[in-house]
Amino acid sequence: MVKKEYDVVIIGAGPAGMVAAGYLEKTGVSVLVLEKQFFPRFAIGESLIPRCMDNFAEAGLLEDLQKQNYQKKTGARFVKNGKVVEFDFSKKFGEGWNWTWQVPRADFDHKLAESIQKRGVLINFGAEVVSARWENKLWNIESKDPNAVLSRITSRFIIDASGNGRVLAGMLKLEAPAKIYDHSSIFTHIKDEDRPQGKEGAQISFEIINRGAWFWYIPFSNGTTSLGFVGENDWFHTFSGSKNEIFKQMLDQCDFYKDRFSKQEYLFEPVKLSGISKNVQLLHGEGFALAGNSAEFLDPVFSSGVAFATESGLLSAKLVARQLSGEVIDWNKEYTEHIQKAINVFATYVKEWYTGRLQDIFFTENASENIKMQICSVLAGYVWDNKNPFVRNHDKAIRNLHNFLYPEKFQ
Repeated sequence: MVKKEYDVVIIGAGPAGMVAAGYLEKTGVSVLVLEKQFFPRFAIGESLIPRCMDNFAEAGLLEDLQKQNYQKKTGARFVKNGKVVEFDFSKKFGEGWNWTWQVPRADFDHKLAESIQKRGVLINFGAEVVSARWENKLWNIESKDPNAVLSRITSRFIIDASGNGRVLAGMLKLEAPAKIYDHSSIFTHIKDEDRPQGKEGAQISFEIINRGAWFWYIPFSNGTTSLGFVGENDWFHTFSGSKNEIFKQMLDQCDFYKDRFSKQEYLFEPVKLSGISKNVQLLHGEGFALAGNSAEFLDPVFSSGVAFATESGLLSAKLVARQLSGEVIDWNKEYTEHIQKAINVFATYVKEWYTGRLQDIFFTENASENIKMQICSVLAGYVWDNKNPFVRNHDKAIRNLHNFLYPEKFQ
């Protein structure tokens, strides 16, 4: 059994973990990353939003990512009953990035990890955390490699960025009821050989099938395209057969995209995820912080997952670096309140999407350009800007606007 000592152990080498590692490496803190899988490996969460770019830049990762020529994402398109609405990130309220990327996550996460390794941070791939105990102000961690060889590691802090693995949330019994219930997802990739030229073949699009179900189209620069559906479980239960058959049946319910993809071969059998929303009782505790999906995941409709991951990974790294240097950190105020603010804003938008109010607002012909810019800023991930009324008063702003635009639906 090998024993090693580190200032910080990061569990998970996805975007949250790599942003945390990138920032900590710049401060001189000793870091070890434990990643259960070997890269490249498939992951979902392929559409980023502009706020991610700020975080990649601050962690020192942006330059390497820009060399990869990922598909540029300048906004998003929503389609419903023949109507089309577009949000252009360059026409948003306030400051911030006007673009980001659509990425095949297997390659994207691999490039992030390679960038971190070039800077001297050790990533132990294939390392599964089997126990973690907090004793005498230190974490005692045991991990095993694929040959069942155990390593014993001590660290002063753990950042759990294990994503859907939710390592500490499970070990410390921190799971909590999800904020968004009864939704599932199914998705696959295709080789998009008949992709249209120009914007039509490059822009991420969402087609609304009914109030509770929608389809995504995410084209990548390598010629592959991600296709997927999200919907209420009751809608999923209306389909039967193999996953391939179910996916084709769902495509038949699309209007805009049905003909384009009905005869495409899938690169892998569609993957179904049930109960996609996740939640925890707390985001931090003595000697640890939860980042990314290991803490919270709402819904993929506004592509907020990687933004939460990079924001929480970066902020937790900043705070632990200060703490290890001797500063007393109020984690509730500086971490939980900051992350929870973003969660609350996006939770409102996700819930109001599925009530139908936000869908009505998106497709109205009567909303002002200024209001659209304010909503666009939220979709870009700038959810801490209290100058934006659709951030500051997110729940009331949506309801009041909907009541104004659709008085006949006033409830």
